[in-house]
Amino acid sequence: MSNIYGDWLKAQRETAGLTQQQLADAAIMTRSHISHIEAGRRVPSREDARRLDRALNTGNVLSSFLPEGDPAVADYFETARQLEQQATLIKEFALSVVPGILQTRRYAEAVLRSWFPPRSESECDRLVVTRLERARILEDPLTPAVWVLLDEAVLRRPVGTPQIMAEQVTHIAELAERKRVRVHVLPFGAGYQPLHQGMLSLMSFEDQPPAAYSEGAFTGKLYDSPTMVQRLEHTYTLAVGDALPTTESLALLRAIAGEYGHHD
Repeated sequence: MSNIYGDWLKAQRETAGLTQQQLADAAIMTRSHISHIEAGRRVPSREDARRLDRALNTGNVLSSFLPEGDPAVADYFETARQLEQQATLIKEFALSVVPGILQTRRYAEAVLRSWFPPRSESECDRLVVTRLERARILEDPLTPAVWVLLDEAVLRRPVGTPQIMAEQVTHIAELAERKRVRVHVLPFGAGYQPLHQGMLSLMSFEDQPPAAYSEGAFTGKLYDSPTMVQRLEHTYTLAVGDALPTTESLALLRAIAGEYGHHD
């Protein structure tokens, strides 16, 4: 990743006579986030860039100077998408929808065509292609390692037709059988978990600190504060402890795929 942006931000901060902590306080960000941006390990979201512009009184220079992201990805997810491609370990928790990197084409189409307000055919096609491109990280047989914790609702709530669901659940089961991903299902019987407030992705890297990304309805947030990432890691681990073991999870996936298949 080019560090032109980070070098320029550092120069503007030093010209303003601010430490990283002072800039972080003024921009309502963490000092570690500022440090990662200046070192070229992170790309700020557009909202972060706007706050930096305001804090440094640089107009909209930092916002307009951002590297071009993928227009088929929500702005709040763009930085997380880039980190996803660099991660050596990804731990996903899905509350209601299959994680993007595990989605089949037809499942992705059904999800994206359900959005409101409706999108044009060409826009939906572009979004689907972008989502499937993310899944290509699984083509490498070893890296990244992927752990997936699926709430049972992800499997029980139909998205599209029963045939689409049968195909999607079978795809996850096959990835698990090949040991490409490790899957646990959090059953309804496990009750409420602190993790049940939205989806979560935990990412670890070879040469930079871990990060976490959480998402709700039309909003998402990236965390790189060590304290917050560790807290989210612990919450994830506790939920996995209440989930079904991998063998039982795989058996449930196969059973649910069979139930959907009976609708053929």
